[in-house]
Amino acid sequence: METPTREQFQQEAFPFMDEIFASALRFTRQRENAEDLVSEVYSRAWKSYGQFERGTNMRAWLYKILTNTYINHYRQKQRQPSIINLDQPQGDLESGETTSLYDRLADTAPRPDQVLANRFLDRDMQKAIDALPEEFRMVVILCDVQSFSYQDAADMLEIPIGTVRSRLFRGRRLLQKALWEQAVATGVVSASGGQR
Repeated sequence: METPTREQFQQEAFPFMDEIFASALRFTRQRENAEDLVSEVYSRAWKSYGQFERGTNMRAWLYKILTNTYINHYRQKQRQPSIINLDQPQGDLESGETTSLYDRLADTAPRPDQVLANRFLDRDMQKAIDALPEEFRMVVILCDVQSFSYQDAADMLEIPIGTVRSRLFRGRRLLQKALWEQAVATGVVSASGGQR
């Protein structure tokens, strides 16, 4: 068996980097953290590339590394006391850079379903997804935003498929409620249910 080269890894894995970054940004909600997460994902992927089975789904493999890495960091962060840096304000997803990333992804996504999903993720949708509790947000991003199957999401998150379905159902309900409230607040629909 031949030893994989860095060029092979780059050819197979790098086309997914923008997509992985967009999902990392949705997970972490901060550009710097997303950049660090993607860097770690690709570092881990390169170290494990010799174990990657050629001909299988590189995208799913990278997402599994992304979700596992994020979950490990999230759990580690939960165990640590919170540190606040008063000298540097924290960014949010409403900054111009983040919005332009979504616009750029919507314009350059190679698959039509990705184009549609990224165009649909306007500010209201981004806010609604960001507001979801962690366990629901991850499942919604994997299944509804990135179009992974329930089984793929279950494998990536290392949870039963029934749990994926349950979290996705509850996450969608929370999204629906948040988007409805936003539509009423902005006058897109009346509180009684009719469009204006």
